[in-house]
Amino acid sequence: MDLRTKYLGLELKNPLIVGSSGLTDKVDKIKSAEANNAGAVVIKSLFEEQINAEINKTVYSGSNDYPEAYEYIQEYTRDKTITDYLNLIKDAKSAVDIPVIASINCVNDTEWTSFAKEIENAGADALELNISLLPSDPFTDAEETEKMYFKITEKVNKSISIPISLKMSYYSAGLAKLIYNLSASKNVDGITLFNRFYNPDIDINTLEIVSSNVFSTPDEYILPLRWIALLSEKIDADMAATTGIHDGISMAKQVLAGASAVHIVSILYKHGLEYIGTILKEFESVMSKHGFNNIDEMKGQLSFHNIKNNRAYERIQFMKYFGGIS
Repeated sequence: MDLRTKYLGLELKNPLIVGSSGLTDKVDKIKSAEANNAGAVVIKSLFEEQINAEINKTVYSGSNDYPEAYEYIQEYTRDKTITDYLNLIKDAKSAVDIPVIASINCVNDTEWTSFAKEIENAGADALELNISLLPSDPFTDAEETEKMYFKITEKVNKSISIPISLKMSYYSAGLAKLIYNLSASKNVDGITLFNRFYNPDIDINTLEIVSSNVFSTPDEYILPLRWIALLSEKIDADMAATTGIHDGISMAKQVLAGASAVHIVSILYKHGLEYIGTILKEFESVMSKHGFNNIDEMKGQLSFHNIKNNRAYERIQFMKYFGGIS
């Protein structure tokens, strides 16, 4: 089977991308991803919160009677964290032939715009902007919150020439229109659906707030599947799916819906990067079963615009199954 595909203008030997995670935070892991036939890697995101945590750790790890030293420590720690990240990109590019995509987590349009140029200079093949917006303030209009997507992508796009992918949230009252407008802005080359958020839980024994399961479950692939199927033919940007893709079957479904690539993390944490081979074999078996010789023949075959019963993608009620209606 010919698994080659294009994503963000990059040539990938297959659509499987090892997503931004601890699986891609060191050169030896990235080399292992390539050795196990990953199509590309997204380096672990650099978070603004990560830098602030490192600063606080340094400041409070020892006694410091000089308040003015905080500013020096803050600047030094920030610069060192960013330098380490840039060196990871450089070293990874020297070590592997597959595309290396950098990733930064953005919460505003000020901190990271200048950093994006440094990422390009370090040799990254593309940049993923991971913008995690949670519209939790009841006094802020949704439109005002969503403007941040446009502010960040516009500023970054003006500063770099490498492809940009936006990894975004599903929290929007008008998600289809938002994604369409982001694509129409021409500030991004691809859109990845969706962010996987930290989700709080309650420990009923201690009555404390704890983290829920950090790994995705296999049924979570349904959410990006619906929106990729609905929008892949309507927007002028590559779409990638992430969250809940645990095998070659769910990977194949995303491509059939119109995805150019899939980002996989959780199942590789559980089984190791060697499991990429198993996923690709399952994916190839789907292609073989249905007579697809290459990705182009397969991609988007079951998108909203290519099937007769396309209203199934828009159905939100279970009337037929739970309402006694046949």
